[in-house]
Amino acid sequence: MEFQHVAFSVAIIILLGLLSSKIFKKVKLPGLLGMLFLGIIIGPYGFNLIDNAILNISGDLRAIALIIILLRAGFGIHMEGLRKVGMSAVKMSFIPDLMEGLTVMFVSCYLMGFSLVDAGMLGFIIAAASPAVIVPQMLSFIKRRMGTQKEIPLIILTGASVDNVLSITLFSIFAGMYGSQHVNYLMTFLSIPLQFALGILFGLITAVILIFVFKRFNIRNTEKTLIILASAILLKNLGDVLSSMVPIAALIGVMVIGFVILEKMPELGMEISSKLDKIWIFAEILLFVLVGAQVNIQLAASFAVVGLAIILIGLTARSAGVYLSLMGSKLNLREKIFCIIAYTPKATVQAAIGAIPLSMGVATGPEILAIAVIAILFTAPLGAWGVNWYGEKVLKPNE
Repeated sequence: MEFQHVAFSVAIIILLGLLSSKIFKKVKLPGLLGMLFLGIIIGPYGFNLIDNAILNISGDLRAIALIIILLRAGFGIHMEGLRKVGMSAVKMSFIPDLMEGLTVMFVSCYLMGFSLVDAGMLGFIIAAASPAVIVPQMLSFIKRRMGTQKEIPLIILTGASVDNVLSITLFSIFAGMYGSQHVNYLMTFLSIPLQFALGILFGLITAVILIFVFKRFNIRNTEKTLIILASAILLKNLGDVLSSMVPIAALIGVMVIGFVILEKMPELGMEISSKLDKIWIFAEILLFVLVGAQVNIQLAASFAVVGLAIILIGLTARSAGVYLSLMGSKLNLREKIFCIIAYTPKATVQAAIGAIPLSMGVATGPEILAIAVIAILFTAPLGAWGVNWYGEKVLKPNE
């Protein structure tokens, strides 16, 4: 009987998730927005059609979806293009994120009376740009060779993906501080570069092992895709296990796996990228329907005004950070404005970790989740529409 309830819930999520996505795309809105609304409607605060067994593991399912999108990003980054945009991509990886995260942190302390630790968690949940919106759009521009003369989609693809990992790393640091009496703040934040270096190292080791296995044994490409995905999940879990001893930014390692395999085995890399696109269809439905199911819509509505104020102030800081990062680059003003627009959508990280403070028992957890959802509802459709509309006007095809 329990299985039937779970199976029924999965069937409802898939069928209605696909339908809601199609409907929203028909009216020129992101499909993920339809899935989010569906989750709200069929979740515990709506018609309660999702079995508790699925809700209990929704955090793990959301984490797997995040791993898939970061793998897709890794398989979209080429070394040749990265060399051309290296410094711009590096600056875009951390300056906008830090400026937005810290701004949201201090503003939420002032407007909502949050403690510094709670505000830090909110700041770096909100700060991350959405790879679920950005990565597919940038990959589409790259495939159509639009803006590739200056590697604009690659700058955004790389920067936004690392931006996410930085946000999650900083969120994890603040979450680790919650309830802790003795925290060395200086040493904690100085450890961030080490966490990234260890994440890159572990990702590199994993990729080298996978390449050796793929060259040594005759394995079908579909099976290789599943092996890569499983290895990325294990790497993330290893990072979680070792976090109390040696913190590792394992998600940057997930991206490195895709990047290294694409460089060393280009044909396989392109094939894996195509298969991950197909897996993402299912993962995206789970991610956004399940985060919608976590939302108490009445609570979110009660924080709409203050939440929007915090989000808009944060986006202003992020936009300044993007412009600052691109100073000295070859991009003209219109192209810089495109990059600012491309960095506005929020969805993936907010969906993946927005409910973690609530599950930790943080007193402000409901408010943090509510503002994370408001950020998705407000920025995802506007950002996705803006990137498509303005990108078609600004990004010149590279013949």
